[in-house]
Amino acid sequence: MNLLEQFNPLASSDQPTPDYQILVNGKDISPKVKARLMSLRLTDNRGFEADTIEVQLDDSDGQLDMPPKGATMQVHIGWKGSALVDKGSYTIDEVEHSGPPDALTIRGKSADMRGTLQQIREQSYHQQSVSSIIDIIAARHQLKAKISDNLQMEYIDHIDQANESDANFLSRLAEQFDAIATVKNGNLLFLQASLAHNASGLALDRVDITRQSGDSHHFGVADRDAYSGVVAYWQNDKKAKRQTVKAKKPWQKSKAKAAPEAAPNDSDVKIVIGEKEIMVGSNDNVKTLRHIYASKQTAQRAARAMWDKLQRGVATFTITLAMGRAELFPELPVSVSGFKAQIDKSAWILTRVEHSITDAGYTTGIELEVKNSEVAEVTGDEDETD
Repeated sequence: MNLLEQFNPLASSDQPTPDYQILVNGKDISPKVKARLMSLRLTDNRGFEADTIEVQLDDSDGQLDMPPKGATMQVHIGWKGSALVDKGSYTIDEVEHSGPPDALTIRGKSADMRGTLQQIREQSYHQQSVSSIIDIIAARHQLKAKISDNLQMEYIDHIDQANESDANFLSRLAEQFDAIATVKNGNLLFLQASLAHNASGLALDRVDITRQSGDSHHFGVADRDAYSGVVAYWQNDKKAKRQTVKAKKPWQKSKAKAAPEAAPNDSDVKIVIGEKEIMVGSNDNVKTLRHIYASKQTAQRAARAMWDKLQRGVATFTITLAMGRAELFPELPVSVSGFKAQIDKSAWILTRVEHSITDAGYTTGIELEVKNSEVAEVTGDEDETD
């Protein structure tokens, strides 16, 4: 049985019914909740943006107890007749009562995003691998570190964590490598963005979505020429002055009076080394990174990572699936069909998933970005009619 069949509620019923289980501090409150549920909304975000849940219950008879703030809520969702999917644990941080008609609203954030990650710290890391830095931070929070194989031995000459939380520091470190840093199920994950691999280096199964699956969709393409390059500064201690690294479009010629040299493993991008700068692209309209990096290598890496991130943001695609799919989560690779040829031919990856269960049914809203650095181009031979 493939993934699509496993989560297809129509396999067992012509009239699928949403199903869920909610536990508060380990106690199953589902039987009491199901007769009162007005809505359940669960959002699965990318990176250190906390996953959230909101449950709204009918309290018109005044019989509901208000749960204590700080309680743990565990949630499983899906369809009757199919196995429910564990969507993680949340810490209740907001309880609201309103009316008439009286309703109790419970909100929470992912329990993994613990407060210690937000505490301000002072620390420096010198001549260490990314793997060793992630291991140190994971141990500090009693988490298990999981890092993409291609990032483990990346080398950091020097980096300071000055008056900065671990969550913010990890996000900044991730930007240097075009990676995603997050905490899920007791694991500190540091994964290559849009690689569509898990922490063990195994490719994630692709999800297929057809136009018939959706209630609505929106596709947008930004001007890919909005930024012609990225500038990163680094400190040249020998010359006691600040220098720059620029990442830019490979097909644009630089006016710098220096010979280009290829970036490691990046045959599509050229680096031009001048007297006071390193550049990959043109000066037409550049994005400047504010951080001053400790070396030319780290500045070069950060500039390329930001360029890759900007290119992934060239196209975005949102779809509301008429029949919710609880198995979806950020970083899954997606292929779509039934839309315009340019959309269908692009490689997509999930960046945000929102599940919504109400008396009207169960839907899933998804946000996607292009998996690789360019949107698929379509020749004049493609049929553009609907």
